[in-house]
Amino acid sequence: MTSEADAHAAAMSVAAGDSLQRIRQSRPLVHQITNFVVMNETANATLAIGALPVMAHAPEEVAEMATVAGALVLNIGTLTREWVASMILAGRAANVAGVPVVLDPVGVGSTMLRTDSARLILSQVSVAIVRGNAAEVATLAGQSADIRGVESMGTTGDLGTLACTAARALGCIIAVTGPVDAVSDGHTTLRVANGNPMLAAVSGTGCIASAISGCFAAVNRMQPLRAAVEALVALGVAGEDAAEHSTGPGSFHVALYDALYALSPDTIDGRARVSTA
Repeated sequence: MTSEADAHAAAMSVAAGDSLQRIRQSRPLVHQITNFVVMNETANATLAIGALPVMAHAPEEVAEMATVAGALVLNIGTLTREWVASMILAGRAANVAGVPVVLDPVGVGSTMLRTDSARLILSQVSVAIVRGNAAEVATLAGQSADIRGVESMGTTGDLGTLACTAARALGCIIAVTGPVDAVSDGHTTLRVANGNPMLAAVSGTGCIASAISGCFAAVNRMQPLRAAVEALVALGVAGEDAAEHSTGPGSFHVALYDALYALSPDTIDGRARVSTA
């Protein structure tokens, strides 16, 4: 680990509080074209952290909505071809307006429709951040992966190496979430060790990670690597706090919203566990 890399990691780990404060002060609109399973969850998480959600997917309005948003989050969890077309319309409009785009390639690798749709979006839209599990990211990077439905069952190799390789292949920031998250721009790769195993016991927490990535990207438009790392720090710290006040997945689900709402810009930096990969 070089001193330059150490300094970069340290800078990342102490910036989340500033970004969180700016989210709560500016309340950016985060346009989300997402899936039926998590619409309520990601909307509430977006509100809890301090931003404003809008779930608009009609082709007649997505371009207009994307241009006035602070960020656009595209999530293919319950995709249809019509929704993919709306995602591309919104993504192109966001690109023209300089609005950062986050892609959550839910279930890529499990069916051809999902894999082809994610690749089509990436070919038509300039995406700032891809946030996915190891199998989804590996599939997009052309590597073998084991995925069952939308759950990653395993990949070969280190997540940091996977994130770096995928970032170079796809030309954007890659955030691979797992027991220890890995985020890379293809040159700098960082690990985020915040979190709790309960995050994997509740449906939609990966999608929440993508939504929160949009919140942080909205206030760090020119620094998508920073945004991706800080979003995972914020969710990880909230997950740690929620686990302390829950007895199982149901109570954890509720406690997670409370924990996101209660995140303190003054203390989150000291709790961040960020290191170079």
